[in-house]
Amino acid sequence: MAKSNIRIKKICEWCGQEFVAQKVTTKYCSHRCANLAYKQAIRAKRIQQEEQRIQIVKSEKPLIDIKDKEYLSIAQAATLLGLSLQAVYKMIYTGHLVAYKLSSRLSFVRQSDIEEMLKRNPYKKRQPKDTLPIIDFYTTNEIKEKFGVKDSWIFHIAKEHNIPRTFNRGKTYWSKKHIDDYFAKKAPDPEIKEWYSTQDMQEKFGMTLTAIYSFVSKNAIPKKKVGIMVYYSKKHVDIAKGLIAPEGPKYYTIAEAMERFNLTRDQLYHYVKYHNIPRIKVGKYTKILRAELDKFFEPPKIE
Repeated sequence: MAKSNIRIKKICEWCGQEFVAQKVTTKYCSHRCANLAYKQAIRAKRIQQEEQRIQIVKSEKPLIDIKDKEYLSIAQAATLLGLSLQAVYKMIYTGHLVAYKLSSRLSFVRQSDIEEMLKRNPYKKRQPKDTLPIIDFYTTNEIKEKFGVKDSWIFHIAKEHNIPRTFNRGKTYWSKKHIDDYFAKKAPDPEIKEWYSTQDMQEKFGMTLTAIYSFVSKNAIPKKKVGIMVYYSKKHVDIAKGLIAPEGPKYYTIAEAMERFNLTRDQLYHYVKYHNIPRIKVGKYTKILRAELDKFFEPPKIE
């Protein structure tokens, strides 16, 4: 093989002297410089490994000091669990971890209570929703009869929302869960008792169909569909038209209650559950009775 005639001027990365190389990848001017650089890299690697070992020992020392203690401070419990103080306090406030308070500045938890909490909440691998087997189905006719819709509407909505279906002996079967979830989201507020039909609004307000569609869309008027008929909330239409004054909301949404009382979602659910504060389910949303929640959080009074 012919020897390369390439000559490249380079600076040795070990001694800093200029030399002529035959390869662009050459870093050192001699075997001696290359050998010294290699030994330095080995020493640096060993030093790094030792520093990492020392850091591990330092990080494990607090655990060694507290692992045999039955009673731990909140900070020690956070160290044992590898969590922040805030996370441990959150577990205490939500009732997941038992804590004991001796004074305004002295609180502790028992290591046995931590172990009991962990036993109550083992990790369970969740199966992705899209891999769960579908075993309950509606036929097309069952959907039409139950929800008062047409064939074409079913196929249109199923395509738009990726509702699973299957075929058997000439019939189409639709996932019952997915169909029920879709209609639950579209379900009207159960507190709405009075409704205007499109014809009612045309007669009462002298509106064209185009004007009605624009009006209800602009004012976010709740609606429901019964067969081919569409109905609009009478109360919301009358408020938008200025016929009646708007009334204050009776319920907080979860987000509104969290913001109003500066709570986490877990804290809010804890108070609602353990103090039996009334709540309702509207479609997929949970709402909490405003008056009862306000009363629960109002400051104490001395009569």
